[in-house]
Amino acid sequence: MAETPHEPIPHDHEAFLRKASKRRGFQAAYQALSVEYAVAQEMLAARARAGLTQEAVAVRMGTSKSAVSRLESAGKHAPSLASLKRYAQAVGCRIEIRLIPQP
Repeated sequence: MAETPHEPIPHDHEAFLRKASKRRGFQAAYQALSVEYAVAQEMLAARARAGLTQEAVAVRMGTSKSAVSRLESAGKHAPSLASLKRYAQAVGCRIEIRLIPQP
C-alpha cells in the first residue's frame, strides 16, 4: 500500500494559544477539554511521526478521511477505545492508558 507524500502545514500552537487566551472564557473552556486536547495532540504527533496523511490512516483503518478527522478533533468527538486502538495500529503505535491519583 503506497503512502501519500505530504507537506505538513506549519502551525505555531504556542502563538495560537497566546492569541486565543486573550478571549473571554477561553482559559476555562480550554482547561475543561485538557484531556481531549492531550489525546488529540498525541494522535497528531503519532501520525506526523509515521509520515501519514489522514487519508492514508483512513485506508489503514478501513474508514473514511472524515472519520479520521473527527477522531483527531478534540472536544468534537469522543472516540471509543476500539477506535483509538485501530488508529494507533494504523500509525504504528500502541495505546498506553494510566490512571494517576490526584493529590
